[in-house]
Amino acid sequence: MNQAHALPWTLDSIGFDRIEIDRVRDNEDLFLLLASSSFVESGSDLYTRNLVEHFDGDAELQDWLADHWEQEELQHGRALAAYVRRVWPEFDWDAGFHAFWKEYGAVCTSSQLERSRGLELAARCVVETGTASLYRALNAIAGEPVLRTLTDHIRKDEVRHYGYFYQHFTRYRERDGIGRWPVFRAVLRRVLEIRDEDSDIALRHVFATRHPDRADDAAECRRATMHARDLLRRNLPADMTVRMLLKPIGLPTRALRLLETPLTRLTEKLFLH
Repeated sequence: MNQAHALPWTLDSIGFDRIEIDRVRDNEDLFLLLASSSFVESGSDLYTRNLVEHFDGDAELQDWLADHWEQEELQHGRALAAYVRRVWPEFDWDAGFHAFWKEYGAVCTSSQLERSRGLELAARCVVETGTASLYRALNAIAGEPVLRTLTDHIRKDEVRHYGYFYQHFTRYRERDGIGRWPVFRAVLRRVLEIRDEDSDIALRHVFATRHPDRADDAAECRRATMHARDLLRRNLPADMTVRMLLKPIGLPTRALRLLETPLTRLTEKLFLH
């Protein structure tokens, strides 16, 4: 594991020196979303270790997690951090990430994973759905060309990651005879938990680092993060998100139609409290 492989794109190809800073500099919502995403992506190595341990004995999946998924996720973090540093150089990214990592590292443990490997892969599909939707929304929000290129690269990576997790989920589902109901419960459980996970921690630490004089003002932090999340909600690709969430459940067409409306509303929980 951890052998070098060709990444789908490189930081050198992004052209950070071409960023049109004036087009994004005053967008505080975008700053919060990008900085918090850079924190989360930069902590992917810890989550990878948990997953690699969870899938002990499945060499193919372990190798992909360590040699591909982790490397691409960490590149997302480096690229987003580079963008944030370029546009908001006064933001102490290193200090903010250190504070985030101290809290995140304590809660990001293997106990968060599903006991069943197959159900954990279904849950991973939920997480990848959330990230793919996040970066598609950020791409729609971004009016700055370099940011649009960057978020499109990351979105494509996340969709591809979803496909790989789904491929292995189907293998475990067939091997272990996992029914629709347990999958549905695992998917729903992960959707409901996402709002309390890493993005929430990251947003709080971005806000505290950005506004040290208001670091303990929970109400102001919540107002700022809710405003940013509302921007995401208004740009959420609901149809794509629901299709990706429902795919592991394998429901017949009629049932899918019945669930489409309530699940479209539920997907807002990926970004809102």
